[in-house]
Amino acid sequence: MAKKVETAGGQSLSYDFLIVAPGLVLDHDAIEGFSLDLVGTNGIGALYAGPDYAARTWTAAQKFTQEGGVGLMTRPATEMKCAGAPLKHAFLIDDIASRTVGRGKFEMTYAAHDGALFGVPIVSEKVRMLFGDRGIAPVYNHVLKAIDPGKRIATFTTPDGDTELGYDYIHIVPPQRAPDVIRQSGLSWADKWVDQGWVECDMKTLRHLRHPEVFALGDVAGVPKGKTAASVKWQVPVVEDHLIAAIMGREGTEIYDGYTSCPLITRVGRAMLVEFDYHNNLTPSFPGIIAPLEELWISWLMKEVALKATYNAMLRGKA
Repeated sequence: MAKKVETAGGQSLSYDFLIVAPGLVLDHDAIEGFSLDLVGTNGIGALYAGPDYAARTWTAAQKFTQEGGVGLMTRPATEMKCAGAPLKHAFLIDDIASRTVGRGKFEMTYAAHDGALFGVPIVSEKVRMLFGDRGIAPVYNHVLKAIDPGKRIATFTTPDGDTELGYDYIHIVPPQRAPDVIRQSGLSWADKWVDQGWVECDMKTLRHLRHPEVFALGDVAGVPKGKTAASVKWQVPVVEDHLIAAIMGREGTEIYDGYTSCPLITRVGRAMLVEFDYHNNLTPSFPGIIAPLEELWISWLMKEVALKATYNAMLRGKA
């Protein structure tokens, strides 16, 4: 390996150690018939593309909550950042619509990409129960393939072949992959996530398995869990420890256990603070105070006040 990084500006930078943390890319082009300029029109929402598209999404979603109809929520088959976000959107739109147009004037369908609603079984079952209480209908093993904006029809790939579902409002979450520069570098896994290109690394140390001078951080890391801001917060000290140890010629000791936090909003003013590890063990930060599978106002407050400040600090490198 040449141990060089070529920049877009034409520079060639040599390194002894490399930390790879470019995030991921949103593959909107993978969905036939969809483009970002459609967001906010024809009942189409797509939050992930950024603040401007979030505002446009609300335009389409608000029309649905005021007029009713059929709401269709999707989730891609790839790994993704904040895998609970599509559920949050479904819960919030359902709650808002119930207060505006009212129950009986709208229906909601959540298209799960596999046979579960969440990657942690006990949380998946809790979500299923909440969906049942609120009349949100899940359909399983449905992966969005295409949309017809004019007819408002979505086509899904299923084990039994393609199927179509109509909608008045659809929330599109695109497939997510490692940037091309990573996929073309030879750093990606060769035997798993081959369509996504996540960096091959040890799940406990985040160190590359074939190139020990390389570490992966954040969304691009090819580990079973960890595409959240909370995960990055726990990953950084691990990489730091092993990087310093390598520079000093010794072995690092810190371990990343897959910690992930998902403040799962279930209605306006209520949330569940779900925290878990690689083994799907619940790992609550406030045992005995905040029950992880209860809809609590304090979890909502933590999400809205404390965590928002933490996210902003992280973006500025101060947390």
